[in-house]
Amino acid sequence: MERTLFDDEHEQFRDSFSRWLAKEIVPNHEKWNADGIVPREVFASAGAQGYIGMDIPTEYGGGGVADFRYHQIIDEEIQAAGVGASGLGLTLHNDICVPYFLSYCTDEQKQRWLPGIASGELITAIGMTEPSIGSDLASMATTALRDGDEFVVNGQKTFITNGINADLVVLAVKTDPSQRHKGMSIIIMERGLAGFERGRNLDKIGLHAQDTAELFFSDVHVPAGNLLGNEGEGFAMLVANLPQERLSIAIAGIAAARAAIDWTLAYVKERQAFGQSVGSFQNSRFVLAEAETEVTIGQAFIDQCVLALNEGRLTAEEAAMAKWWSTELQKRTIDRCLQLHGGYGYMAEYPIAQAYLDARVTTIYGGTTEIMKEIIGRSMGI
Repeated sequence: MERTLFDDEHEQFRDSFSRWLAKEIVPNHEKWNADGIVPREVFASAGAQGYIGMDIPTEYGGGGVADFRYHQIIDEEIQAAGVGASGLGLTLHNDICVPYFLSYCTDEQKQRWLPGIASGELITAIGMTEPSIGSDLASMATTALRDGDEFVVNGQKTFITNGINADLVVLAVKTDPSQRHKGMSIIIMERGLAGFERGRNLDKIGLHAQDTAELFFSDVHVPAGNLLGNEGEGFAMLVANLPQERLSIAIAGIAAARAAIDWTLAYVKERQAFGQSVGSFQNSRFVLAEAETEVTIGQAFIDQCVLALNEGRLTAEEAAMAKWWSTELQKRTIDRCLQLHGGYGYMAEYPIAQAYLDARVTTIYGGTTEIMKEIIGRSMGI
C-alpha cells in the first residue's frame, strides 16, 4: 500500500540520511556494539548534517521545521539499516529530550542550551526511572531542595539512555517530598557539577551500542536557573511529552518489524532445502503473508498518529495504543522471521539475531504494555 504522508522534500531527506547512515554508522556498528557506546563525534556529525534538532528554530542553529515526519524518517531508516543500537541515542535526543527544551525553557535557557543541542555538542538524556520505581513516577525519591538561588539534589536514577554521553539530563525530582504528583519538578542537570557521578554502563541483553547508565547525585548544587517552568509542574510536563515519546517508540517498532520481513524475504528466496527455496514452502508464504498484513495495517495507524501529532491532536490514549501494539508486533514478527532463518537466525552475525535481542526491551521502556492497556482501559470508563 502506497504511503501518502511524505512529499519530495521528505524523500530527499530520507535519501540523505540513509547515505549518512551507510557511511558513518553501518561500518562502525559492530565495533560500537562491542564497546557498549557510540562515540560523541557521531552526534556532532549528525548535527552538522542537520539530522539533529530539525524542529529547533534557526536562530538557535536548528532546522526550524516542526514536522515530526522528519523524525519518523530517521527512526525508520535506522531500523532498516539494522543499526538500532547505534542510532537510538539520536532518536532519544531528538524525539524525547528536545521537546522539553523547546516547550519549557526561558529565552535565557534557550540561548544557553539550544545551539549546543542542535549542533550535537551537547548530548541530552532524560532521568525518570529509579531503582525502586518503574512507572510509578510519583513515588520517586530523588529530591531537589531549594537553598537560596540553588537546588541541592540527592538521589539516583537508573536505566538512563545516553547516560554516559549526556551533557544535559532532563531530571525529574521532588522539590516537595511531602507531595506526590504536585511535588515533582524538572531541572537540567549539567555535566561536571560536583556530586554528579555516573555509575557503570549497564550490561544489557540487547541494544549494546547504546549507553545505558546509573546516575548518582550527592549534594549536587544546581543553579535555580536550571529549573524548567515552575516548581511542582514536573508531572504535567512529563505527561504532556509522553505521547510523542511513545509514538517515537511505536515508529521504531513498526520499522524494525518491516526490516525483519525484508531480511527474511531475501533469505528464504536464496536458502535451499529439499531441492527448493525455503520461501517456496506454503508455511513460509503464510508466515510472511501474515507478517506483511499486520505490519501494513499497523503502519497505516502509525502514519495517522504522526499526522495527528503534527496537528496537535494526538491523544495519550492513541499514543498508548500505538506504543503497545507496535512493540508487541515487533517482538512477534521478529521471532517468526528468526524461525524462518533456521539455525542461522541464532547466529550473531545475522541482523535478525541482533534485532531479536534489541526488541525485547521495547514493550518495557517508555511505559510497559500493561501500563499502556491501563491508560486505554481507564479512558473507556472501566
